[in-house]
Amino acid sequence: MSEARVLACIDGSTAGEAVCDYAAWASLQLNAPLALLHVLEPMLACAPADLSGSIGLGSREHLLSELAEVDERRARLLREQGQVMLDAAAERVRADGVSDPIVRQRHGRLVDTLQEIEAEVRLLVMGRQGEAGDSAASQVGSQLESVIRTLHRPILVTAGQFRVPKRVLVAFDNSPSVRKGLDLLLQSPLLAGLSIHLLMVGADTADARQALEAERIRLQQEGFTASADIRAGDVQDVLLGCRRELDADLIVMGAYGHSRIRQFLVGSTTTAMLQRTDCPLLLLR
Repeated sequence: MSEARVLACIDGSTAGEAVCDYAAWASLQLNAPLALLHVLEPMLACAPADLSGSIGLGSREHLLSELAEVDERRARLLREQGQVMLDAAAERVRADGVSDPIVRQRHGRLVDTLQEIEAEVRLLVMGRQGEAGDSAASQVGSQLESVIRTLHRPILVTAGQFRVPKRVLVAFDNSPSVRKGLDLLLQSPLLAGLSIHLLMVGADTADARQALEAERIRLQQEGFTASADIRAGDVQDVLLGCRRELDADLIVMGAYGHSRIRQFLVGSTTTAMLQRTDCPLLLLR
């Protein structure tokens, strides 16, 4: 199996530049290869109406032939457009310091493609904004939630313009899944040298404070500058409010388990959180 790599999903959205920049940053932090992927989704085939009874068989065959030619030209143009986007992305990540990016163009559904190559992926980078045809109001790619639900790899969802991460906010609820996520962070160079703030949303009990302090001490022992806090309130409001107070560059969350964090990440409010965040989200799987 090839070396696990950072994989950046490239499309025609306004998030493309940030995806390239964050993917390049992650690749350099992890000292891992960077692959740029553009997936050509299957075109929806609309069967032409049966007009033989009104315009004659010969005319109908001519129409079908012209439609087939149009589909073929459209498919070719989409391949060429995808290659142009990949070439521009490769040029950008080279400017960011990645010397030899891997460029891939695949056909199929994005989720299926990512599942096929999941074993090769160390970190997936996607933009929250989908292609230009997506609703401007949603600000979330049409397949992003499906990818989050399906893949079992860390996913970095970009938001806004690139800013070199220096301060990180970690949503901590003392669940086994989140503690496992912190273990992965401690073993990874991705956040090495960054300042980390642990935030627990809920009641400030003795048990909660003890668990939070134990994780803060463990982070400090591993060389991180770490702080911790417990706040009550709505999870989304508290996290985003704390992010702004700290001017954190990245929010880290667990995306598995059955905690309150799990419920809002892959439950009914996933899209709302992705809409509201003003900085990237690193979802730990």
